Amino acid sequence: MTINPATEPQTLRGENLAKLKSYVANFVQRELEANPPPYEKRREAINYIFEQAITQTRVSLSRTMKAQLLHDISNDMLGYGPIQPLLDDETVTEVMVNGPTKVYVERKGILEKTGVVFDDDDHVLRIINRIVLPLGRRIDNENPTVDARLPDGSRVNAVIPPVAIDGPSVTIRKFSKDRLGVDDLVRFDSITETMAQFLRACVKAHLNIIISGGTGSGKTTLLNILSGFIPEDERIVTIEDAAELQLQQDHVVRLETKAPDADNRGGVDIRHLVKNSLRMRPDRIVVGECRGGEALDMLQAMNTGHDGSLTTIHSNSPRDCTARLETLVLMAGMDMPLKVVREQVASAVDLIVQQTRFPDGTRKVTYITEVAGMEGDTIVMTDVFKFEQTGTDAQGKVIGELKPTGIRPLFMNRLERAGFKLGAAVFMPNSPANRAANQQPNPDDIRRRRRR
Repeated sequence: MTINPATEPQTLRGENLAKLKSYVANFVQRELEANPPPYEKRREAINYIFEQAITQTRVSLSRTMKAQLLHDISNDMLGYGPIQPLLDDETVTEVMVNGPTKVYVERKGILEKTGVVFDDDDHVLRIINRIVLPLGRRIDNENPTVDARLPDGSRVNAVIPPVAIDGPSVTIRKFSKDRLGVDDLVRFDSITETMAQFLRACVKAHLNIIISGGTGSGKTTLLNILSGFIPEDERIVTIEDAAELQLQQDHVVRLETKAPDADNRGGVDIRHLVKNSLRMRPDRIVVGECRGGEALDMLQAMNTGHDGSLTTIHSNSPRDCTARLETLVLMAGMDMPLKVVREQVASAVDLIVQQTRFPDGTRKVTYITEVAGMEGDTIVMTDVFKFEQTGTDAQGKVIGELKPTGIRPLFMNRLERAGFKLGAAVFMPNSPANRAANQQPNPDDIRRRRRR
């Protein structure tokens, strides 16, 4: 369809909608660039110019179609295009664009395909640029991947050709406006009250803790909650690729990596920030995620007076976590024998908390495991709490128990010196407190708690 203002009014046909949208969007964009309105009046200006453009096209549109066209163009100009409604939807926790017609979201831990579509690959690329350019990041053939953080704290990863074979892709992990607490984890059956009591004691007693888990298992959420147990009078330095932690303490210094410029200069990575943090007199170092050579610096910090440090790592079990740590340490480029690396891990790490996302979308702490030292060339580990799955119900919901193993950790004297005298019942599976914690909750009680 050729858009000609001089033609008589015509009825828009479906195959011409994309052409009309492109024409009107370009018209609005040109007018905005020629006469930029104040930021707070951009929406008002877009509405006015849109009406001008529609009048000039002399195309007859239904009220519904006209409103949808204005909504789409406004989202492109003021927000993030077709995915803006998904970002505004509080039930959506993650948005994944695999292509113009393949847009998925995560709700309550479950992935589902949406009816949202882009015009084409170029439309997806325009939205990616709209996201990353205001953040001082760039994405092009020479730099086809980018990590960034939206103004609201949401985390963005974008990938374009040539590395994205089927076209541009973007993933947005939404920032939660409501900060979860440990009571919420207990309410969601992610941990028991006994486990929460134990973890609170471990954090306050300055144990070095690693949160292990797969992608989307809730590692950062758990790190946020455990960080909340750190006393107010301690100096905390947080280090992240994209700042997500929401620590409520007053004495916090937040550090974030910086991407290099177009000449590959000026970049600051996690490893540099970990080294720098040691000169900032921290009581605690909290690293959002160890994924490279910074693991060595983190272990050395834990071994040289910075007890109480916390971080996360991608792995599927506590044993996998120690193996992954060994690999990351070797990535630092130090020529160290494997036994020496294992000794570093065994002496630095006190506790591994394994977080798991199940097929039904639920997330649970499946292991709390003590790193007890070395025996020969092997790191000795002891499960203190674990989740035992017994099956699934008719709706596919995972059934099982979170319970102690009956083994008291070797670091109990450290907890006692910090003022935490946890009785033997905490570690006994059949104690009254632990039996009560593992009773299946009454659905009516859950609904009443949610209403409160």
